[in-house]
Amino acid sequence: MNKIYLDNAATTPLSDEVIDAMVGTMKMNFGNPSSTHSFGQEAKILIENVRRQVADYLHVTPAEIIFTSCGTESNNMIIKSSVEHLGVERIISSPLEHKCVSESILDMKSRKGVEVNYIRPNEKGDIDLDKLEELLKASDKKTLVSLMHANNEIGNLIDIKKVAELCKANNALFHSDTVQTMAHMNLDFSDIQVDFASCSAHKFHGPKGVGFAFIRKSSGLKGIITGGPQERSLRAGTENVAGIVGLGKALELSLKNLETYTNHMQDIKSYAAERLTAEIPGIKFNGRSSEKENSLYTVLSALLPYKNPLIGLQLDMKGIAISQGSACSSGASKPSMVMMMVLSEDEMDHCTPLRISFSHLTTKEDIDALVTALKEISKDFVIENTNVEHR
Repeated sequence: MNKIYLDNAATTPLSDEVIDAMVGTMKMNFGNPSSTHSFGQEAKILIENVRRQVADYLHVTPAEIIFTSCGTESNNMIIKSSVEHLGVERIISSPLEHKCVSESILDMKSRKGVEVNYIRPNEKGDIDLDKLEELLKASDKKTLVSLMHANNEIGNLIDIKKVAELCKANNALFHSDTVQTMAHMNLDFSDIQVDFASCSAHKFHGPKGVGFAFIRKSSGLKGIITGGPQERSLRAGTENVAGIVGLGKALELSLKNLETYTNHMQDIKSYAAERLTAEIPGIKFNGRSSEKENSLYTVLSALLPYKNPLIGLQLDMKGIAISQGSACSSGASKPSMVMMMVLSEDEMDHCTPLRISFSHLTTKEDIDALVTALKEISKDFVIENTNVEHR
């Protein structure tokens, strides 16, 4: 069976060049980067080279890049340390955040008594920046705003620069989960005054188990994993040298091919929306995922006009890997919070969400195979009403 992978928002396949770079590092640079002898210092140089590479990409200083195990660790560290060490008493966020952000916020609410304010999105999944400004002006408590740059399920983008400006004008800290946009967009943090951001290498064809946190040097944030002085004492523990080298190589390849990859995926996404609309009567698209503006080009969130909780399994049996939402919530028995926010009750009861996510390896033939498989599966369902009102 020819297998097709359309779940790149969950993870991406490693590039051959990344694998080669990591294998070479594991063979030749096994020293502990904290050791003072040549074996350790050679490994340390590799780490610092990648740190400078990441810093150059974001237009920040190398000291502001802290390597971690993933975006989840980065987000946990930023949110919890902001409360523990920076005196944050209030967090403004939205119900659309990744689970690692929402659960970290709830943990701070329950354990530290932090006040939490949520901005409810509209039916398209947009965050009302006027409401954000209103909330920022409503309290003198030290506030952290945590809003993701691109939603991992529906692909909606926020105006990250505008949010940063609002936070700066109201003396609030701004954290953005940038896991879905890092290495997929040009990000200039000398211009976008975000205080904290996060990254996972496996979202852009790097290895799992490595990422980084951007922590603006003026913030005063401290680490929550204590021990040795690694990573500017912000993240104790021996660094994952091969993983960091893999992250650097994946970032290099992504940026080198950014325009080509972007155009390809945007074309594939448009093609997918057109084919699905033409061949699956009643299909709709969630949020702004089918739009070119204000939407990340890697994600298309579709809504099938019938209820089929086994759709993921059925597609997998046909050799097509896809998801119905975030991989971190894939085992849940109820819809994700994102879907609950953007779908009406009728849609929740009678429709089936699908998240189709692309990489530069995705082809139009892959999309054709998906459409054919969905048409075959749809034959088993009576579509009584293709006019279910979208929330």
